[in-house]
Amino acid sequence: MAKMTKSQFMASMGEMLGVSKKEATEKWEKFVEMALKEVRSGGEFNLPGLGKLIKKNRPARTGRNPMTGASIQIPAKTVVKFRVAKSAKDSVL
Repeated sequence: MAKMTKSQFMASMGEMLGVSKKEATEKWEKFVEMALKEVRSGGEFNLPGLGKLIKKNRPARTGRNPMTGASIQIPAKTVVKFRVAKSAKDSVL
């Protein structure tokens, strides 16, 4: 089975919601904007039954250059991760 493209996803969402593809796209973009705003301010956004977006601080660490084998220092940074809900894992696996 092929991956669903954004266009196919929006068409499918529009069909399910009974709205146009354009309107579904606008609603989806607002939803994503809201989720990212919540992660930025609170550090977490929960999608019940699917998982949650989490903002994590990754500490500085020592890495290795794969070409030369030399040790390099990797700086600390903040990243966004998606943690899949147990119910979603169980239903897929």
